[in-house]
Amino acid sequence: MSTTTEEYDALRETVEEFARKEVAPVIGDLYIREEFPYDIVGKMGEMGLFGLPIDEEHGGMGGDYYALCLVLEELARVDSSVAITVEAGTSLGAMPIYRFGTDEQKARWLPDIAAGRALGAFGLTEPGGGSDAGATRTTARLEGDEWVINGSKCFITNSGTDITSVVTVTAVTGEKPDGGKEISAILVPSGTPGFRVGGKYSKVGWNCSDTRELFFDDVRVPAANLLGERGRGYAQFLSILDEGRVAIAALSVGLAQGCVDESVRYAHEREAFGHPIGDYQAIQFKIADMEARAHTARLAWQHAAGKLVAGEPFKKEAAIAKLVASNAAMDNSRDATQIFGGYGFMNEYPVGRFYRDAKILEVGEGTSEVQKMLIARQLGL
Repeated sequence: MSTTTEEYDALRETVEEFARKEVAPVIGDLYIREEFPYDIVGKMGEMGLFGLPIDEEHGGMGGDYYALCLVLEELARVDSSVAITVEAGTSLGAMPIYRFGTDEQKARWLPDIAAGRALGAFGLTEPGGGSDAGATRTTARLEGDEWVINGSKCFITNSGTDITSVVTVTAVTGEKPDGGKEISAILVPSGTPGFRVGGKYSKVGWNCSDTRELFFDDVRVPAANLLGERGRGYAQFLSILDEGRVAIAALSVGLAQGCVDESVRYAHEREAFGHPIGDYQAIQFKIADMEARAHTARLAWQHAAGKLVAGEPFKKEAAIAKLVASNAAMDNSRDATQIFGGYGFMNEYPVGRFYRDAKILEVGEGTSEVQKMLIARQLGL
């Protein structure tokens, strides 16, 4: 696909309709039951959403990251679990292979992931590591023509579904000349002996998203499963995270806008003291603030995505977008819940789901504090 304004608009409208007609009617029940939305994922795969920024040679749509972000915003206006499944499957599952993989690795993994027939995952975070992604303890030693991997990962999205095919794992593979850790990235296929996926986490939000802990006990994979250059795994993943922050910003804007959508509708329907609550200035001002936050955050992710697509440096802009948009999502979900009153505390209403889903946006793919650190560094501080 090309990237004209008209085609961006057509894509956005198509996904908006899909989210409204296919996701909205069923996601509430799936969320309460904490079920992974396999049917929805299959339909999104058929639409090509998982392969948007991947070239046609490898089964993708030949689009770009801006198109992916448009999709994520529209999905998250209805549900963030569905949106994060696409974001993680594409940005974290496929893009490391697409950016750094060999021709053979791309040919093996990307067509199924791009088509939504399979999901990839991104194994970076470790217990006790948190924001210190460089504190990797998982190890991989080279024995003959095999890597032998030992360790564990936590909070890994899309890692334990029935269609998960591969996890890209960071591991310490040696020592640098300066004494630091040599961290490399290695592809581990699902079902490899010694590779065990933990049970589903009990989470506050994102209840239709698959999130697991991973364990590696003498896991052996071919030496050819090294992804990219040995010792460059950490740097590779940092670049992937920069891209992912733009995507999470777009997802956050979708949630923030969804809160506006629901609040405007409710303000027309709900009456108090003989009038629709939308007649009262207190409600009007609150919704106006919500719209302003969503609008400003949208400009931030669009600016960052524009620089990314143009091949320009975008690290600072990505951090700003992620910081501003996640704040907007959290603030808007809180205000929407307040506007709905007691009904906002009920799971049957979308704003209750939005409120539960918003907080992780200030944590995942770099906490708000990490974004501020990145911004400060880019300013030379």
